[in-house]
Amino acid sequence: MRFTSVVVAGVLTCLVLAGAVAADPLSADELHTTLHLVPTQEPAWQAYQTAIRPDPVARTRQRATLMLLPTLSTPRRIDLLNAQMEAELAAMRRQGEAVKAFYATLTPAQQQAFDAATAPSADQPTPSAPLRRPPGG
Repeated sequence: MRFTSVVVAGVLTCLVLAGAVAADPLSADELHTTLHLVPTQEPAWQAYQTAIRPDPVARTRQRATLMLLPTLSTPRRIDLLNAQMEAELAAMRRQGEAVKAFYATLTPAQQQAFDAATAPSADQPTPSAPLRRPPGG
């Protein structure tokens, strides 16, 4: 039982960290303005915004997983948690590729501005900070 509690706590921590990435101080509009995007960069910006938008289906799946866990045997819980973590990893990779594709369209000065705007704050470090979606964006 202790192992399951540790696994569930680990999954919850990952989910909390994934939610924490939305704590960006700039809104999408502010980031767009800060970057001084030119019209040729707009398609990449839109693709980036679409890719990092929270997926309501994934959030529903996460909640369903957490509700289902107590009803399953330990091997089934492990399988379900592994599947959930693989889905989260696939989403993170997809978002990461979108960030890199957008970043590649930026000038060096815009890249510096993007880096500064998306860097984790000292009080909220997280390895997924560059994938943050600005609030209200």
